Amino acid sequence: MSIGARLIERYEAGSSVVHSTDGRLKLLLTVAYVFTVTLTPVGHWIAFGLLAAPLAVAVAASRLPVLLILRRSALALPFIVVAVPLLFTKEGDALFTLPPFGWTASEEGLLAVLTILTKSWLSVVAVILLTATTPAVELLRAMRALAVPRILVATVSFMYRYLFVIAEEAQRLLRARDCRSAELEDRKCGGGVRWRAGILGHMVGSLFVRSYERGERVYAAMQARGYDGEVRFLEDRPWRLAGIVVAIALALYLVGVEIYARY
Repeated sequence: MSIGARLIERYEAGSSVVHSTDGRLKLLLTVAYVFTVTLTPVGHWIAFGLLAAPLAVAVAASRLPVLLILRRSALALPFIVVAVPLLFTKEGDALFTLPPFGWTASEEGLLAVLTILTKSWLSVVAVILLTATTPAVELLRAMRALAVPRILVATVSFMYRYLFVIAEEAQRLLRARDCRSAELEDRKCGGGVRWRAGILGHMVGSLFVRSYERGERVYAAMQARGYDGEVRFLEDRPWRLAGIVVAIALALYLVGVEIYARY
């Protein structure tokens, strides 16, 4: 296993209640949670607080480092960049105006941006909790058991397996470039931006060709061994009554929060 894969799976072998929960159950609950968060009306902060409560309990029960959750939850920040234009395009009571452009921010726009931030952050934390407490093989097995199309399961499986291989190949290219480069303290080395962009383009092209050729070789080897497009796993574990009861209780809780938020 590559170094990157070991770093990602560092927290998947824990012994907490969340770690030992059936992967199928965690996947179903995560999808239901994200779906509920997405449907929550704009600006309903009480509902968001009620949705954050079970997530906080699950994070505490998983015994994952808080810094890990916060660091990985930064993935929600790009959603804010996309949502910022709503601050100035949504009609409503004016808050302030940017003098150089004459853009006016509205209260409704600010409310929409904060809502998108909250929804994105809660959803990302839920997915982080799922991936940090469930091995990749268990997630793939859960996807297949829940009737996810086999082509999608196979694609995710190969992506996870070879993403780190491609990353290590890119690191080798960078090391080779550094070994062929000389730097002098008293003078600038290398060309301008255009020259550096050309070098980067050659490296990306080389990486693409190597990855494509590797994929062709791997696929030919798989076909020679009888691969038919199905990613096979060991037999699924039977559903546990305790897990089913917890799943039903959480599902009813999510439905209740959504009903409260809308009515």
